[in-house]
Amino acid sequence: QVQLVESGGGLVQAGGSLRLSCAASGITFRINAFGWYRQAPGKQRELVAHISSSGSTKYADSVLGRFTISRDNAKNTVYLQLNSLKPEDTAVYYCNRGTAFSGNYYASDHWGQGTQVTVSS
Repeated sequence: QVQLVESGGGLVQAGGSLRLSCAASGITFRINAFGWYRQAPGKQRELVAHISSSGSTKYADSVLGRFTISRDNAKNTVYLQLNSLKPEDTAVYYCNRGTAFSGNYYASDHWGQGTQVTVSS
């Protein structure tokens, strides 16, 4: 049974930092790609960053240069480092297990429960 568990969200002031974690189980972690999504109230869920099984990364323009996605295959965990946070980054952040091909990410139906990030101005 695939399970993704996010953690690390919280309340932070603008300009601050957070590190989100996504612990995966029930899969062969190293062969999977992962994506971090976010969903703000009243908005569609959007892909923020993804990392392939080989470690290649890609970011949405809105977070490029501020967020960093990484993975630790020994710990079956994917991370999202959030720096220089802005109020518009406020959202529930979700981890997804999927596939990556030619720089594109293809989400699966496997989602975590989400972790809330709130950035105050």
